[in-house]
Amino acid sequence: MGNAESTPVPAPSAARRRQSPIQSLDEKFDAVRIDHYQPSNTTHGILSSGGPEHVSGSSTTQYTRELLKDSKNRLGLSALSTANPSTVLEVPSAILKDTQTFNLTIPHEGSPVTNQRSSGRCWIFAATNVFRIAIQQKYDIKGFELSQSYLFFWDKVEKANYFLESILDTAEDYDVDSRLVSALMASPVGDGGQWDMIVNLVAKYGIVPQTLYPDSWNAQNSSTMDRLLTTKLREDGLKLRAMLKDGAGEGDIAGAKETMMQDVVRVLTLCLGPPPAADEKFTWEYTTTKHAVKTASLTPLEFAESTNVKKFISLVNDPRNPYNRLLTVQNLGNVWDGRPVTYVNVDKDVLKSACIAMIKKGLPIFFGSDVGKMSDSQKGIMDTDLVDYELGFNVKLGMSKAQRLLTGESQMTHAMVLTAVHLDEQGKAVRWRVENSWSETAGTKGYFVMSDGWMDEFCYQAVVDPAVVGKQVRDVLGQEAKKLPLWDPMGALA
Repeated sequence: MGNAESTPVPAPSAARRRQSPIQSLDEKFDAVRIDHYQPSNTTHGILSSGGPEHVSGSSTTQYTRELLKDSKNRLGLSALSTANPSTVLEVPSAILKDTQTFNLTIPHEGSPVTNQRSSGRCWIFAATNVFRIAIQQKYDIKGFELSQSYLFFWDKVEKANYFLESILDTAEDYDVDSRLVSALMASPVGDGGQWDMIVNLVAKYGIVPQTLYPDSWNAQNSSTMDRLLTTKLREDGLKLRAMLKDGAGEGDIAGAKETMMQDVVRVLTLCLGPPPAADEKFTWEYTTTKHAVKTASLTPLEFAESTNVKKFISLVNDPRNPYNRLLTVQNLGNVWDGRPVTYVNVDKDVLKSACIAMIKKGLPIFFGSDVGKMSDSQKGIMDTDLVDYELGFNVKLGMSKAQRLLTGESQMTHAMVLTAVHLDEQGKAVRWRVENSWSETAGTKGYFVMSDGWMDEFCYQAVVDPAVVGKQVRDVLGQEAKKLPLWDPMGALA
C-alpha cells in the first residue's frame, strides 16, 4: 500500500529551461500539470452516437490518438505508464513537512518495533504494543514483546465457535444464500479483529510474554492455515444447517459441533503450537534496565491485570450516523455472549481532543484507519496532500468521508498506535506520530507520520480512557445501541 520503489521520470530538458530557478518544487510540478485536453475534433467521444448506453470502440481509439497529440499527455504517458503513479505524483512539499518532530509525546514508547509479517494480526499487535508499555515500566525492562500468537490462537478458537453458533442461530430464519449467512460464510475465522474482541480475549485468557509462546511460521504466514480452517468451517456450517432441517436433537447437534471444534483446535495446535494454559502459572525470566536478572511466576490472567483492558472505550467518527450515538454491529464478535463490538460515534474534533488528552496523560492510543489511502509505507507518510492525481490525470477526487463509507471506497483496514502529536500555537494538532507493526524497514525505523488532515479523512476509531471525554460522551454508553448490519463498513475488521 503506497510502496515507493520507482523514481519520477524527469521532465524534458526544454521544459526545465522554461522554469524559473526561484520556483518551488510544487510550482515546477504545476508547470507540467496536465490540463484537460479537448481534441480538436469534438465528434470523437467515447459513447456511441447511436446511444449513450454503449461504448464506441472506433471513437474511443480516435479520442486516445487526439489525446496524445498534446505534449503534456505524452509526458504523462512516459512517466505514469512506467512506474507506480502514486509514487510519480507524490508532492515534494507534503513529504518535507511531514517530519518526525513532535512537541507532545508519551514518556515511554514500547520497543522493539514489531512485525506482523504476512498476517492480518495488526489489531493484536496494536493492542499488545499498547499493553506492553505498562508492563515494561512495571518490571523495569527495555525491549519487550507480548505474545501476539497467544491471543491469535485463542481468537481463532473463539471465532470458530462464534461462527458455528451464528450458523445455528440463523438457520431457521435465513436461507444459506441470504445476505447475512453469505456474510458469515465469507470469513469465518479471518485474521482481523476489533478492540472489544481484544477485551474478550484478555479477560478470558490473559496475556503472556512472547518468549513463552513465540510466532510459528504459520503465525507469520497465516494464509494457508486460514484457507484450511475457512473451507472446513463452511462445510461444517452446511452440515449443521442440514442437521437442523432434518430435525436432529440438541444432543446430536452438540456432539457434531464438538467434533468440529476439535478439528479446529487440532489444526491450530499443529500450526501454531500448544499455548500456555490461562489458569496455570508460567515462569518468566527477564533482565531489568539495571542488568539484574529476575524471575516472575504468575498465570496469564494475573499477568494481564496491569492492562486495565476493560476500562477503555472505543470512539469512532462515522459521519453517516448521528454523533453522540452508541453503535454496535450485529453478528460480529469472537467470544459468544462476550462483550459486543460497540462504538461511541463522535465528531472528529471530539475524537482528536480525546487523543491529545490521552497523550498528555502519557497513554498510547490504539486506533483504526484506512492505511492504504494517500500513504507511502516506505517513507512512512500518511497525508491527504501526498499524491496529486489531478496533476497527472486531470481527475478530481472529491468524495466526503461519509460518501466514501457509503460507496465502499473506504473503511477501517489497519490498526496502529498513536504515541505523539505536534500542536500549533493554538493547541490544534498538525501531525501525529504512529507506531506501526510492519518492522523497522517501514517508515522511520517503524514509525509513521500522519497529517492531521489525513486523520480527519481516514481515521475512524480511537480507543481512549473515558476520563478524557466529557460527561455527554460518557453518557452515550448508557444508550441502547443502534444496530448496524454485519456488512456495514463499521463492521470491517482491522
